[in-house]
Amino acid sequence: MQTTADYTALFLNDIPMMDVRAPIEFNKGAFPHSVNHPLMNDSEREAVGTCYKKQGQEAAFALGNSLVKGEVKAQRVGAWQQFHQQNPGGLLYCFRGGLRSRVTQQWLSEAGIDMPFIEGGYKAMRQFLLAQLHERISQGNIQVLSGPTGSGKTEVIHEWPQSVDFEGLANHRGSAFGSTGSKQPSQIDFENAWSVSWLKHANKNNTPVLFEDESRMIGHIALLPEYLALSKQAPIIVLIAPLQERIERIRKDYFVHAYQSQLSKGEDVALTYLDGFIRGALTRIKNRLGGERFKNLSTLLDSGVIQLSNQGSWSKFDDIIEVLLSDYYDPMYEYQLSAKAKFKIFEGSHQEILDWLSQHKTA
Repeated sequence: MQTTADYTALFLNDIPMMDVRAPIEFNKGAFPHSVNHPLMNDSEREAVGTCYKKQGQEAAFALGNSLVKGEVKAQRVGAWQQFHQQNPGGLLYCFRGGLRSRVTQQWLSEAGIDMPFIEGGYKAMRQFLLAQLHERISQGNIQVLSGPTGSGKTEVIHEWPQSVDFEGLANHRGSAFGSTGSKQPSQIDFENAWSVSWLKHANKNNTPVLFEDESRMIGHIALLPEYLALSKQAPIIVLIAPLQERIERIRKDYFVHAYQSQLSKGEDVALTYLDGFIRGALTRIKNRLGGERFKNLSTLLDSGVIQLSNQGSWSKFDDIIEVLLSDYYDPMYEYQLSAKAKFKIFEGSHQEILDWLSQHKTA
């Protein structure tokens, strides 16, 4: 039987992987470039697992064969064949690289396809990625990009090749207004993708990896405590941008994006969604805003929705953003930065930071 255990090569080269675990297992955690084509569905897996505990492997194997046969088996083998056709260099794995991997490989072989499976399966690869993540953290070769809300930190992260985009991996922009409207990954999926992304930047001329300054939570995703401890003492690069530029960026990236994401369903739906998106975010930080400021912002929002509907103007939303920046986000940012000011190594605009990074590629 063909197998491989070169996990580093798998992840560095983005090798397509076919996960033959049940959907419930896959949804709890998987890897970038993996797709789920299960040997057994959730109910079949549960039945076989119960049988294994009570009667042993031989009985469980017999039950599995009785559940997955005929047309059911043909459909699943067909999905595996299609995966192989689309990904001729792909590999398969189950939870531990055991019985399910061998059965899948055997059935594929009977269909004329030789597909190697990954030794140790999901469990070993997950352990490898966690170990890699902790190794990178222990090495500590990072820089942190800080800057006030709306300064465009994510744009710098995207333009600098030696960086990891936390918010992209978490599918969340990292604030009360950070929801993108689509589902975030599981915590395990995020950690796996983070480890793979960081692994790809390891040992590149000792160039530090750039991360955006983040709090402990990005939506429902939590950063590892060990990483947070490292980031609090890492060299800081501060991005500066004019207030009006920040207001325009926030309006476009958050408010206009939320509105346009629903516009195909009609203007009324888009306006209702925008109102709910902003009002929900304001409610989440209501206690920190204070009752009077929350009330004033809610009134501004009422006026803004009416003005956008009647005149197509976003000016009231700019007023909301300016209040949030001046009264909430900027004071909080300045306080947090003051605690780490001694770690600041550079401050500049978007282009100035990219130029500085290019000139200081080694730690």
